Order: sequence, then structure tokens, then C-alpha cells
Amino acid sequence: MMHTPSTGVTLVYHDAMAAYRFSEHHPMNPDRLGLTARLIEELDVLGQGAGSLREPFVADDDQLRSVHGADYVAAVRQASGPDAEAAPGFGLGTEDDPIFEGMHEASARLFGGSLVAAEAVLEDKGVPAVNFAGGMHHASRDKASGFCIYNDAAGAIARLLDSGVRRVLYVDLDAHHGDGTQSIFWDDPRVLTISLHESGRSLFPGTGFPSETGGSEAPMGAVNVALPAGTRDAGWLRAFHAVVPPIARAFAPEVIVSQHGCDGHERDELTNLRLSVDGQRQNALDMAELATELTQGRWIATGGGGYDIVHTVPRVWTHLLAVASGRPVPLKTPVPPRFREYVLQRYGVEAPLKMGDDAELWWRSWEVGYDPGDPVDRAIMATRKEVFPAFGLDPWFD
Repeated sequence: MMHTPSTGVTLVYHDAMAAYRFSEHHPMNPDRLGLTARLIEELDVLGQGAGSLREPFVADDDQLRSVHGADYVAAVRQASGPDAEAAPGFGLGTEDDPIFEGMHEASARLFGGSLVAAEAVLEDKGVPAVNFAGGMHHASRDKASGFCIYNDAAGAIARLLDSGVRRVLYVDLDAHHGDGTQSIFWDDPRVLTISLHESGRSLFPGTGFPSETGGSEAPMGAVNVALPAGTRDAGWLRAFHAVVPPIARAFAPEVIVSQHGCDGHERDELTNLRLSVDGQRQNALDMAELATELTQGRWIATGGGGYDIVHTVPRVWTHLLAVASGRPVPLKTPVPPRFREYVLQRYGVEAPLKMGDDAELWWRSWEVGYDPGDPVDRAIMATRKEVFPAFGLDPWFD
């Protein structure tokens, strides 16, 4: 008997998540979380039965050790007190990941948020769950990296596997390669990681090339699409549709976990992809469609990068939650005046007038043909040639 998906979405959030603050001047500004929550509330995204709110908890050491080494967890604890010292061997106390008092608890709360999301999906298999404060995808088993201390998405995947889920698809849509999550499941054939990102030739962490396809125990457990700077919406969406849906269908996951870092936006100063809010909203719609088709709605969506905290992050992640709820917010929807007034008073800048960027969303499907003169097409084909045959797919025509 076919399972009928429930309606609504589970949002995991609490203002305490803003304690994940490296410093007053660090690019990872947790104000982006509060602004997103404020915009969600002003637009009543969870109203009228569209969804429910759950609070995160601080994950304990046993839960953290599901994906992190015991020595690393101990090092994070040691680096989190008032008299802490840096531990650069564990990536703690670097320019990207400076230590701060309360770091362990703040990081473990983000991790716990994604565990709550996993439990929500396991309890009601037709309701997606969103933890936009999560998505710390650069953290590896034994090292902090790229603003990420504990890898909450990996923790959610481990929880799903421990519960008996046999195949989990992880899709990373951040501008940066999802290297930490990939490395944690490098030798686990139950997990397929797919990452679309700006090429490591021009962007941190310098990894994520098509030849990275998994370890000896999972030789096709990783798929990477390394796109050139200036790809923009048309190239990004062409790449997504040319790679993710066919691979996802061949893998046949039972649950999908996705990372929706919005640092690929054209206003973001740390990357060069030049995407729009409209394109990133389309990614959320695409993931929702795949989850409905392949997993009967078993979908966990996290946040990730995103450093344009006023114009980009709140809109993209509000769209993500609305899409997951089954009630997308139209792009021409006005940004509520109370939100705009708050932003002006708090930050002294004008917030956007609408929920979209008025971008022209159009992309060529792969079926219309491969253009060897197009650098985006060359990047797509490099990935398709590397991995499609192993999934029984033709890199030219499927």
C-alpha cells in the first residue's frame, strides 16, 4: 500500500543557536539566523497547519562520536572554556575557526538540531524537516574547517543509518565543496554524497573534483560537479538537472539530506558563482520534487554558508522552509514592511522589496545537446563521464 505523505514541515530552531559566534567580525554572523526566523514569522510560513516548530538540544558526546573522533570532541571541549588554548592540529584556533568560550555547547546544539530533524523524519515519514542553522559541511571526523566545528548533517545521516535506513542521498548545494561530509562517508556504500560547487581551482577548500568518487569500500559513493566562477543560474541549474536527478534515481535513496548554503549568491563576497535568490529557491523546489518522487517526502534540509546576512540569507532560507512545507512563497511577494523597518533600524540598510531578485530563470536541459566550447558543459561532462557508467547511465544521453 502506498504511503500518503503528510502535509507540513518540521522546523528545528531556537534563538540559542545564535551562540555559534566566532567573533564580532567573523564572516559567519549568527544574526543571519535571527533575521531568517523573523522573516519566517512575518510571512507566517508555519501558519495554518503548514508546519510545526521543535527546539534543538545540545548533543552529548556519544552522539557527536557517531561521526567525530573521541579525541577531537575532547579537544573541542578543552578549547571552549575561559582559559582555553588553540589546538591547530584539530583545526581549532585558526583564522577560519577561532576558539570562543562556549564553542562546544554552541556547536553541539546545531548538531542536536539536525538530530531532531532526523527523528522527525523517522517518526512521520512524509514530513520534511528543516534546520537552517545547520549544514556545517566542512567539519571532518577529526578536524574543524571552514567555519564548521561539528558536522550536523553527517550526524543526521548517521542517526538515519543507525535506525535501519539502508540508503541515504546527501546533496550539497553550497558554493563550497562539501568535503567534510564526503570524507566522513568516503567508505560507506549506504551513503551517496553529491556536491555541486565552485571549482576548487578558484575557491576553498580546493577539493571536489570529478575524480573524487569514493573509497575502496564505496568506489562510487561520491559525485562532484566542479563549476567555473561566473556560472550563474542558467549554468548552475543546467548542471543540477544534468547530474543530480539521474544519479539520485539510480541510487534509489530511502531518505534525502540536503545542504542549502546560499553563499553562491551574487551579493556574497566570499564566492564567485553569481546566483540569484530565484535560482536557489528553484534548487529547493527541485529537491522537494526529488524527495516526493524517490523517498515519499523523507527529506532533511539544512542551511550552510551564506554571508550576505540581510539581503540573501533570510529570503533563501525562508523560501526553503516554505517549499518544504508544500506552500512555496511566490517570488513577487513583498518583503513585509515590519521586517524592512527592523533591518533599517538595526543595520542601517534597506532590505529587499520583494522575495525574489527578478532573475530570468531559464536553463538548457541536457537533452538539447552538449557544447564542448562551454566551460559549464565541460564541467558537467567531466562528472558524467566519471560516474554515470557505474550507475548504468550513458554520460552522453541519459
